[in-house]
Amino acid sequence: MINFDDLKQKILKHEIVIGVIGLGYVGLPVACMFAKSDFQVIGLDIKQDRIDKINLGESPIEGKEPGLSELLQEVVSSGHFKATTDYNLLSQADIILIDVETPVDENNRPQYVALRGACSSLAKVMKDGVLVIVESTIAPGTIDRVVQPLLEECSNKKSNIDFYLGACPERVMPGKLLTNLHKMSRVCGGSTQEVSDVMVTLYQNIVEADLDTADPVTAELTKTAENAYRDVQIAFANELAMICESTGADFIRVRELVNKSPGRNVLLAGAGVGGHCIPKDPWLLAFGAQDKTPLRLIPAARAVNDGMPIHIGELLKSALGEKGLSLTGSQIIILGYSYLENSGDIRNSPSEKLVSWLRMQNANVLIHDPWVEEYKGDLLKMAIGCDAAVLMVAHQDYFELSLKELGKSLRHHILVDGRNVFDQEEAIASGFSFKSLGRGE
Repeated sequence: MINFDDLKQKILKHEIVIGVIGLGYVGLPVACMFAKSDFQVIGLDIKQDRIDKINLGESPIEGKEPGLSELLQEVVSSGHFKATTDYNLLSQADIILIDVETPVDENNRPQYVALRGACSSLAKVMKDGVLVIVESTIAPGTIDRVVQPLLEECSNKKSNIDFYLGACPERVMPGKLLTNLHKMSRVCGGSTQEVSDVMVTLYQNIVEADLDTADPVTAELTKTAENAYRDVQIAFANELAMICESTGADFIRVRELVNKSPGRNVLLAGAGVGGHCIPKDPWLLAFGAQDKTPLRLIPAARAVNDGMPIHIGELLKSALGEKGLSLTGSQIIILGYSYLENSGDIRNSPSEKLVSWLRMQNANVLIHDPWVEEYKGDLLKMAIGCDAAVLMVAHQDYFELSLKELGKSLRHHILVDGRNVFDQEEAIASGFSFKSLGRGE
């Protein structure tokens, strides 16, 4: 067993070595921030091309991430951060953070291939007394049911004797990685109170926000619950928007008036929910129930939000029909392919689902996105000869788009707005047959 007071002192003196497994959207900025705080950091990833770029001081993360490229260059140049594919180097680490993907499968059950692989490989090299902290978002009970047994089995060591465990789920969004890591509160869920206290001492070096102690399952629950709660809120807004369409009302106005009532905060409706977190984290929360609790709300919210891209497709179908056109054979340009505005992150993109559905209807689809390398280009030139345009992502570029110029490019003046970016009166005045999410006829 280790002396936790001694470990705290080593942290305070920056004498520990920190390992970070997984150098993606979470692991890389975390590693850089600890390296910036004068810790020696060893980053590990299984992708050699990513390692090569990082060791050259080049960020492999696409999209605009303020300060990350500069910070990476600084910590690589200073020698405080080194990336590798070799797990043996983690034998030097006193504290190891795990930041790997934790997706769900087609049945919405956790797929811990990366997590299991990381744990089994780490277990063979980790030294006695090491503290292993899982920062990935995981289903409640995963530390106890997956991580601990696997580390024990593959290392012949015992938890809370030979090594220690914690869960400290990340809270980041693309485009704000460093800011979120620095300013967002964290839950330090340790296998014992002493472990939680050590975690607080560690994270105080990079977090300027509350660091709350808990047990691992509470930390796991907190992260999955906050994203499930968000998903439910979005689903309510989306369903309300569709009700407004059916009743001939304006969702934006209804939302404004509802939110004047104390304690009400209806979110904006939208064309779908994407990204790596919200589409899967509610299912991770649900999985934690282990079939012991009837689940009604979480699956219903997921169904509403997953169905929004197809709802936008139906709005398009209706708009075309009013002009005597069919989806079959029509040429449609999609505005936006990332899942988030002003970002190049396309993980679980709602636009991808819409595009697939349109192609199944035998429509011809073009895609424009100023943030996604594959889909960059001159929008007005790409729109020439298209029968309709569908806005799916509220990129700033589209707020600045001239509808009159867009209308000159399109063969038919049909515009569907899935994010309420465009002003309805302006669109109609520009000659468009215009449909917008949440706005009835």
